[in-house]
Amino acid sequence: MSTTMEGIQQGPVDAIDEGLYSRQLYVLGKTAMLAMSVSNVLIVGLKGLGAEIAKNVILAGVKSVTLHDRGHVEITDLSSQFYLNHSDVGKPRAQATVARLAELNSYVPVSVYDGDLTEAELLKYQVVVLTDVPLAEQLRINEITHRNNIKFIASDIRGLFGSVFNDFGEAFVVTDQTGEEPVSGMVAGISAEENGLVTCLEDHRHGLEDGDYVTFQEVQGMEALNGCEPRKVSVSGPYTFKIGDTSNLGNYKTGGIFTQVKQPKTLKFHSLKDSLKAPEFVYSDFAKFDRPTQLLIGFQALDAFKAKHSVLPLPRNEAHATEVFNNALAINAQSANPIDLDEKLIKELAFQARGDLTPMAAVIGGLVAQEVLKACSGKFCPIYQHLFFDSLESLPSSSALTEQSCRPQGTRYDGIIAVFGYDFFTKLTNARQFLVGAGAIGCEMLKNWAMLGLGSGPEGYIYVTDMDTIEKSNLNRQFLFRPKDVGRLKSECAASAVEAMNPDLRNKIKSFADRVGPDTENIFGDEFWEGLTGVTNALDNVDARKYVDRRCVYYRKSLLESGTLGTKGNTQVVLPGVTESYSSSNDPPEKSIPICTLKNFPNQIEHTIQWARDVFDGLFRGPAENVNMYLTQPNFVTTTLKEPGSAKETIESIHHMLVTDRPKSFEQCVAWARFKFQDYYHNQIAQLLYNFPVDAVTSTGTPFWSGPKRAPTKIVFDAEDPLHLDFIIAAANLYAFNFGLKGERDKKYFQTVLATIHVPEFQPKTGVKIQVQENENVQTQSTDASELEDLVKALPSPSSLPGYKLQPADFEKDDDSNFHIDFITAASNLRASNYNIANADRLKTKFIAGKIIPAIATTTALVTGLVCLELFKIIDGKTKIEDYKNGFINLALPFFGFSEPIAAPKFKYHETEWTLWDRFDIVGNLTLKQLIEKFKNDYELEITMLSSGVSMLYSFFMQKAKMQERLNMTIIELIESISKKPVPPHVKAIVLEVCVNDRTGEDVEVPYVRIVVR
Repeated sequence: MSTTMEGIQQGPVDAIDEGLYSRQLYVLGKTAMLAMSVSNVLIVGLKGLGAEIAKNVILAGVKSVTLHDRGHVEITDLSSQFYLNHSDVGKPRAQATVARLAELNSYVPVSVYDGDLTEAELLKYQVVVLTDVPLAEQLRINEITHRNNIKFIASDIRGLFGSVFNDFGEAFVVTDQTGEEPVSGMVAGISAEENGLVTCLEDHRHGLEDGDYVTFQEVQGMEALNGCEPRKVSVSGPYTFKIGDTSNLGNYKTGGIFTQVKQPKTLKFHSLKDSLKAPEFVYSDFAKFDRPTQLLIGFQALDAFKAKHSVLPLPRNEAHATEVFNNALAINAQSANPIDLDEKLIKELAFQARGDLTPMAAVIGGLVAQEVLKACSGKFCPIYQHLFFDSLESLPSSSALTEQSCRPQGTRYDGIIAVFGYDFFTKLTNARQFLVGAGAIGCEMLKNWAMLGLGSGPEGYIYVTDMDTIEKSNLNRQFLFRPKDVGRLKSECAASAVEAMNPDLRNKIKSFADRVGPDTENIFGDEFWEGLTGVTNALDNVDARKYVDRRCVYYRKSLLESGTLGTKGNTQVVLPGVTESYSSSNDPPEKSIPICTLKNFPNQIEHTIQWARDVFDGLFRGPAENVNMYLTQPNFVTTTLKEPGSAKETIESIHHMLVTDRPKSFEQCVAWARFKFQDYYHNQIAQLLYNFPVDAVTSTGTPFWSGPKRAPTKIVFDAEDPLHLDFIIAAANLYAFNFGLKGERDKKYFQTVLATIHVPEFQPKTGVKIQVQENENVQTQSTDASELEDLVKALPSPSSLPGYKLQPADFEKDDDSNFHIDFITAASNLRASNYNIANADRLKTKFIAGKIIPAIATTTALVTGLVCLELFKIIDGKTKIEDYKNGFINLALPFFGFSEPIAAPKFKYHETEWTLWDRFDIVGNLTLKQLIEKFKNDYELEITMLSSGVSMLYSFFMQKAKMQERLNMTIIELIESISKKPVPPHVKAIVLEVCVNDRTGEDVEVPYVRIVVR
């Protein structure tokens, strides 16, 4: 018998709602998504782990999800099952969960099956996932799935331990092992020899590895390589690689692009029965290399205990743990390759067996859900075949764990108390945590905190802030939100959602809609920060992360940092006085595209997309903003004329918008767009080819159009060409938007109007300079003062246009109706066509132009779980750096890497060591003279310079009269005197930077100064 949730949106198999799935599409690709959309998934077991897996799989967008769980809701289920509440206790677990899971994604039918799992039933599914299922039943079901080529996954969590097993059949094809974009590059030479050597352009590393395959295009002289069967690569250097025999292909002349071709890989999986005898492991932590073999036996021993007693061992019960260990000894003795069992580890597994922790469910549930998607699609390498994970380091060391301290309390938190004990649980409830961001990571974090009861105690509290509102594209991974929430504040919705999950948090969460930054220090001030237990970032930009990091260093608060990029995720622990801060290390800056490449010599689609993005701002945003400033700011022209570098462009843009190109009808917008097409894709290219003909050579005799320079061709406009028409439609509508004119979408209308427009033939001009080198300074045609004055005089006076205002088009990537991405896609692809560069579809263009971060719910869930495992350590008060772990994961490979955080670098003055966490703390509003004397008397340091922000308060080279005047002023008086504005009343302390000489007269680095003045 089964029940199905109604109201499901059904569409064609090849239809993917890009508005909903856009961020995930950039991770998985359309082919994988389509494969998922025809896959039926069965999930058995609906406790915390099963619900987490189901949530992530439903969000991802498979064809259907069927739930199976014959158990009834128990109070302890509420420790981790976020879709159950007190009123569900006693009800069938699957039936109580199904409606809430079905709300996640209207495209995925979610149903309950409560019959027997017979072979006939299992044949309905492409993937079967088992959680909290006895080993005997796992073996029975796996025998059926293996025989019928149904993908099988079994997984469990027991306290701080987790296990995963995969069996994807005897011939599972992995179509893309990494998910990375195929490597591509330009060829500088190919030798005609037995081991053909390919040389890349100078300073362009090929990025290939031994065993990769490549094919070629645009090679001249060895044309047989163009479109050839993929050739296996042997890397000989960062700029060279060999492709096998090329001796019979003629002689290389010029040109060529190589492209990596990904090869499918076939994996043979063994059944669970066979795999238990000869297991293959994926290691989740290389520092625990011996754990998997121990835990493989330990989980079987635990299953044997439950099979005998029908329950798991009691928390911290020595007799039960001893029985589990004896089971392990018996299983080990029957093994073909017995090992030395770790009694302490096996007993710890037994001690924690009744533990049920949301962070562990998040880690293993995110991991397993990604394995489900791999099973459906063949995208990325699956776990082969066993994986075990534990976080024993998260156990509290501040209090002894006993059977008494871990005994059940008859509450929703028993699954937590079973692992950590009641004393630590009390610490957890009294924590005061600040979550910065309520997006994907923020939603998952709040869910974990709510299930743990974090902040629910008498002294506890949760603060969350996010200034963003909910968009449709958020719903695919920010699982606390529903379609009805679109447009509402994320922080408010997220707080309300987790209060519903755990009513103990009512009146214990405060949501803000404020950015955390210098402009909100009156909101997030000293009292706020000093009252926190710690801070967790859930941000999506580096600048905000760095600001929060600085605040945490200043207030000496712990910071948990994390981020995701597709299937990749990272976590970082920042511990006061112990580790470096987030800002201590920076990613290298993004490599910028040279201006000459963008303007004249693109050779990649990324170049043309960036060019189109710049054109968008130059046509539809900047000029409209200039007009509005001209009409509203009386001194705008005068000020602009004082800036010779930009005056001409600014005044001309206003003149065009208000005089020469100001449309009065939409037809004129169409004509404007047609002339822009002619200018960009015909006239400018004609001028470029006039300056540098196709057969041009350099002063050294080499062809000008060689290497990265691709000779362009002019485009002749054709109103029947869809790409040409797309440009006109988008450009005309955007221009009409600037002027508040009603647009049009009908293609026949445009073709009719275009037929009436006459475009004059372009004649290239002599004397036009074109920038060829990046460092070359090409002067544009200058405009003398009289020409600019004439342009200004021709402008209508602002008084003649009272209330007139243009509408700038601020780029917005996620609104499919605003023509923004339509314009950039058409503009970029037309320019790519000029230069014979392969066009990009709308989705790829949106990804690059919008600088979209690929995202998927599976990675987010796993990363937040890892963060919470570190939060346990912080709340426990652990201070040893080796107790903590920074993590990096890549679910595509899959890869897990953990390391100790980096210690805070130490500095020294005199005999005193200090780190970034140290400072000079001084109380009282001292005068400048008193401060100088204090440093001399207390620290034997001579202040040579003193500053606050950008204000220099004191320096040894200051004029004597000014110095004397300042010495008797208090620090506040001095700052207010220089800045000409009062120190805000919320500021309780002043931060000063000092330069000092030590007792030997040498300049030394010292911490900053913090003076408490109020």
